[in-house]
Amino acid sequence: MQNDVQRVVGIDWSGRVDAAGQRRHIWAGVWTRGEKVRLEAGRTRAEVAEWLIELAKETPRMVVGFDFCFGFPAWFVRDEQGAKTGPAFWELVSREEHAERWLATGYEDARFWGKPHKRPAEFSGEHLHRMLRATDIDCKLAAYIPEEERRERVKGITPKSVFQIGGAGSVGTASLRGFAVLERLRGAGFRVWPFDAPGLALKRPQPLVVEMYTRLMTGPVKKSNAEARKAYLKAKGYSGLGRGVLQRALAGEDAFDALVSTMVMAERRAEFATLPKPRDPLHEVEGWTWAP
Repeated sequence: MQNDVQRVVGIDWSGRVDAAGQRRHIWAGVWTRGEKVRLEAGRTRAEVAEWLIELAKETPRMVVGFDFCFGFPAWFVRDEQGAKTGPAFWELVSREEHAERWLATGYEDARFWGKPHKRPAEFSGEHLHRMLRATDIDCKLAAYIPEEERRERVKGITPKSVFQIGGAGSVGTASLRGFAVLERLRGAGFRVWPFDAPGLALKRPQPLVVEMYTRLMTGPVKKSNAEARKAYLKAKGYSGLGRGVLQRALAGEDAFDALVSTMVMAERRAEFATLPKPRDPLHEVEGWTWAP
């Protein structure tokens, strides 16, 4: 079958600057047709890219999910930085060495907030939406708020923003340091959805990369608690996986997220070959989160 996905890789990402920290905190779950599920760490961001390229040579009908944002809000990318698409923005960030400049402690643009800056007024109150991409609002708020309640409850919700580069849940750091990996993979023949249409069903298939959000994969669970993780894996029917895989998932939240994301993506693998363009036209600039 041309749509048959041979391999799924779910990666719980890290924006840590040091190689040792990357090797500890970047975890990858690997589902391969006809093989046992694997769960592993030990690679830097650059090493992950090269590893995925080698895996794709073996199994080109491969889908990779990364847990970081593939872009910034359109007003920042297009209007301020002059990039017309998400991939053009990655190239700009790399060429101008923006990532480490924007992440530097004490950088003067307080829109990059967390530590030492607090969230600025420009991104607060009625202006909250400016720090979010369309997909952040659509996918992440929808994960918690039923449609009929959204109007009243949205005021009490602050989704994570790619502008947040410090403090708990700072997705901006991981994203800015992930753009180079997306560039490397795209240059090696991977398609990155939604900027590229899937190529899994082609006569010469091309591997696919998608942005994911681990909380959408796991649903409600206290991931920081080992007993809660154990009960969750059992309830989901994952307890039949190899002992080593389960031990790693029970030992830490990063490994747990990688495993669950991989299993959910593998269960829905038939969807990836025909992923449509998101309905919001900003997807070409901002990217979009794949949601099961």
